[in-house]
Amino acid sequence: MFKKMLIASVISGLALTSVATVAGAAEAQAPSAQTGIVVAPYAVSPAEAASLQFMREEEKLAHDVYVTLYEQWGLRLFNNIAASEQTHTNAVAYLLDRYGIDDPAADTGFGEFANPDLQALYDQLVEQGARSVADALKVGLAIEEIDILDLQKRLAETSNTDIQRVYGSLEFGSNNHLRAFAGNLKSQTGETYAPQYLTQAAYDAIVGAAGSQGGGNAGRGGRWGGRR
Repeated sequence: MFKKMLIASVISGLALTSVATVAGAAEAQAPSAQTGIVVAPYAVSPAEAASLQFMREEEKLAHDVYVTLYEQWGLRLFNNIAASEQTHTNAVAYLLDRYGIDDPAADTGFGEFANPDLQALYDQLVEQGARSVADALKVGLAIEEIDILDLQKRLAETSNTDIQRVYGSLEFGSNNHLRAFAGNLKSQTGETYAPQYLTQAAYDAIVGAAGSQGGGNAGRGGRWGGRR
């Protein structure tokens, strides 16, 4: 019971999670995080259950990749954002438990995923991120782009307020992570990032809106598409 109460409190404050850039910029608070989960559970559809299971593993993927890249390159940003991603995957795990849905990450270890597409993506991103610091930061940017698009899609497909609240907070966090990675790529290498999954307009709206939940819904190439 204590564990459930703790995770529930984490969900209500998700958007307060600080993800600092190297310069030490803190994340802003998401307006939707002001209200905790207090309503009685609704019934969830099979599609909503599958969505939660997928997002549980996708947030875990982000965490595991960032931990791996932090250990390899020692860039503090990866460690900071990995901590935030742990909060994200815990929040989705809470909803799985709340609605009695099987947790696909319950019996998997670090870097292991029940979803074969996510397993293949994890392996690909870890390999790519091992090439250089610049490649590692681009991996972080790609993960956040994918996460934003997946969250936007799933938000549009549910009317469940519990799920909407959590997904909205996760998207807010991913927007902040995207800005942090873009800023660090620029400061570390002088390179301006070209989005691989979001449209340029959607990417620019997010990166240019510090502390805001800006950004469009349109992506380039879908979840796994776009340039690699």
